[in-house]
Amino acid sequence: MKKVYIETYGCQMNVADTEVVFSILTAAGYGRTEDIAEADVVMANTCSIRDNAEQRIWGRIDYFGTFRKKRPALVVGILGCMAERLKDALLDSGKVDLVAGPDAYRSLPELLAAVSDGHPQMNVELSREETYGDIRPLRLDRGGVSAFISIMRGCNNVCSYCVVPYTRGAERSRDWKSIVREACDCFAAGYREITLLGQNVDSYLYEDVDFADLLAKVAEVSPLLRVRFSTSHPKDISDKLIETMARYPNVCHQIHLPVQSGNDRIL
Repeated sequence: MKKVYIETYGCQMNVADTEVVFSILTAAGYGRTEDIAEADVVMANTCSIRDNAEQRIWGRIDYFGTFRKKRPALVVGILGCMAERLKDALLDSGKVDLVAGPDAYRSLPELLAAVSDGHPQMNVELSREETYGDIRPLRLDRGGVSAFISIMRGCNNVCSYCVVPYTRGAERSRDWKSIVREACDCFAAGYREITLLGQNVDSYLYEDVDFADLLAKVAEVSPLLRVRFSTSHPKDISDKLIETMARYPNVCHQIHLPVQSGNDRIL
């Protein structure tokens, strides 16, 4: 069995994505390892929000390359937002075998098989439908009490300073039934706090269920399950959402607003 080692950088969404990636690769027959020295595949799930985050990854790529001396067949892959933004530069460096954007993780088994035949691979196609809602994540912190649940992907706000719409695509919401099912699974597995994740959770809408409705459904899984959410855009926070937060004691009274600027021109 080939073993996969993944380093995760950046936001909580990347942590959730790494859990999805491990689930996909485990189903394809790969094993997970936390020891890079025994890995057959080494990947970094990356962030592009800040330049220093990308510079750090270039350093890690050089570090990954040192393991090829003992394992010439080692596959080095880059996932996530940096893969989407700098796809050509990564492959042209000659140090990376595989590049996969945030919406391309289902294709990883096929990409890895092709790389094994000696051909560098890339899939950075963005999707208007992909939410990975049917995939049960392989939790990285199995002994912990907190878990992340991705409820939507992408963003439509296109703030002038932000790369997210270009690296994660347009906004789309996950089926609320699969979210509630995952929350139930987390509670049954011993998790007592979950964080609902999205680039802008307040704009969640699936069929006729908005974010306030979803928050209520998740809170009703159990009064013993604490519920948080991140991230929020103030223009989409409704009175209905505030009322839902007040109605359920297990919904944490916290709103994460990632303020970047108070200047309309910059925003």
